[in-house]
Amino acid sequence: MGLFHFLIVVQAIVSAALVGVILMQRSEGGGLGMGGSPSGLMSARGAADFMTRLTTILATIFVLLSISLAFVAAREGGSSKIDTSLERTELPATQTTAPETAPAPDAAPAPVPAQVAPATEVPLDK
Repeated sequence: MGLFHFLIVVQAIVSAALVGVILMQRSEGGGLGMGGSPSGLMSARGAADFMTRLTTILATIFVLLSISLAFVAAREGGSSKIDTSLERTELPATQTTAPETAPAPDAAPAPVPAQVAPATEVPLDK
């Protein structure tokens, strides 16, 4: 998995550089290519701009690295074993019949244990 980790590191560096180059460019005032000045991206001056060329190169490298990472992950990751340590096990069947000694309906309730304090009411108008 050495190649995969190397490509991940290069991908992170290219991503950071791409974000930095995009943030350093001046705003043209036209989001998604709408509006802006005549010296925008589609003119000869805009296409020759260093930052625009650097953005294009970094974006192309980013896409190629993404495709390469997907290819390497599909090739190297096919033989992994699924972790079954948290798999649910079958529980034993529970008793579905009523217990043999049911309490009588007129029996007194069970006594409250000594360590349990009785609930107190809290006034709501405080």
